[in-house]
Amino acid sequence: MKIIILGAGQVGTSVLASLCSEDNDIVVVDKQTSVLRELHDRFDIGTVQGNAAHPTVLKRAGADDTDMLIAVTSDDETNMLACQISHTLFNIPKKIARVRAIEYLSYPEIFSKDGVPIDVVISPEQIVTQMIERLLQYPGASQVLDFAEGQIRLVSVRALTGGPLVGREIRELHQHMPNVHARITAIFRNARPIIPNGRQTIEHGDEVFFMASSEEISDVMSELRELDKPYRRLMFAGGGHVGKRVAQALEHRYQVKVIEKNADRAKKIAGDLTNTVVLLGDASDKELLLSENIETTDIFCAITNDDEANILSAMLAKRLGARRVISLVNKAAYADIVDPNQIDLVISPQQSTIGALLRHIRKGDVVQVHSLRHGAAEALEAVAHGTPGKSKVIGIPIDRIPIPPGVVMGALVRDKEVIQVHHDTVIEEGDHVIMFLLDKKVIPIIEQMFQGDSQRG
Repeated sequence: MKIIILGAGQVGTSVLASLCSEDNDIVVVDKQTSVLRELHDRFDIGTVQGNAAHPTVLKRAGADDTDMLIAVTSDDETNMLACQISHTLFNIPKKIARVRAIEYLSYPEIFSKDGVPIDVVISPEQIVTQMIERLLQYPGASQVLDFAEGQIRLVSVRALTGGPLVGREIRELHQHMPNVHARITAIFRNARPIIPNGRQTIEHGDEVFFMASSEEISDVMSELRELDKPYRRLMFAGGGHVGKRVAQALEHRYQVKVIEKNADRAKKIAGDLTNTVVLLGDASDKELLLSENIETTDIFCAITNDDEANILSAMLAKRLGARRVISLVNKAAYADIVDPNQIDLVISPQQSTIGALLRHIRKGDVVQVHSLRHGAAEALEAVAHGTPGKSKVIGIPIDRIPIPPGVVMGALVRDKEVIQVHHDTVIEEGDHVIMFLLDKKVIPIIEQMFQGDSQRG
């Protein structure tokens, strides 16, 4: 597939890194020559320097015969205009754009077929907001990701002593809970992946990924750790695009405070929010946090645009007694070195955005993708197509399908019904199969298996 990526910032570079390993012909457009030179040397891709929305620049990038345009510059208007020009002048079949401003996203008709011709609008702020909402729904969870329109969720949780399953074999989960359809899909112990089987013992400190219906998540979590009390008091550091959007989504269900150090911005969001306390100040101000009763705060979430400020303010809030602290971090290098004893959870908008992009780039009928473990692993939902005898997956028991090592079949949804996956489960046409992939290198194999009829051999 020939792809043009507009913007070599953190999102553009992360998308590039994810797609380069998958046999795509990629050209990156950016204004900064030094950044392009570094990407060319690192990934051996085509680069074009210039304004991403200029027709001549797009033409030099190969827009005449491009399959997909991914517009992820830091400027919404540039992304939107580039998609319009790509449609009008070059007829690029698929156009994906990042749009951040809620002022645009509040009017979806802008992106209708009669408006700006963007096939897929990606909003990192919306993605992060949904991520935080799901985490609040299940106290103690580190990740909660939707599949099959929310019928199945992939949950990551740290196993702690006190959970009935900790120190015991995985197979005991269904002895404890015989009517639950949950399946443990991966375990990370000391950052090393373990492919689970029934005799694998779960240890204190393991990061456990499992798939379950929304109604079953709390029950499964209770097997892995003592359940946390529900959250009530939330404090957000940063009143930017993310902070405002999160506060709007949560202010009628929780007690919400937002700290914003820019006076004009604080005044504006205070006028836009109806049930949120907006504080003018610096989230790294110890006296401010103490005066706002940080020690009784259930969640402190640092979501400014400054990684360093987020990390420092979250560490301070934790030290001052906040129950659980979350930091938004864009740079993968920072996410890797954050001490989990000082910051409970790191959120990467880049990885979330990449997952949203990948579902529209994968071959075959892939309807959902989530990038995990800083891009090293993936969870995806693929729809099986084909006929028995010709398809590599349809009409065949799962234990006879040549599934590559490192792929765990997590769940199956058939006609809105969640079906627990066993070794003798037979996949049918139209089934939604949700898988955990410990190694991204096997993605092309999975795509081919689910694409449709192919000669078995």
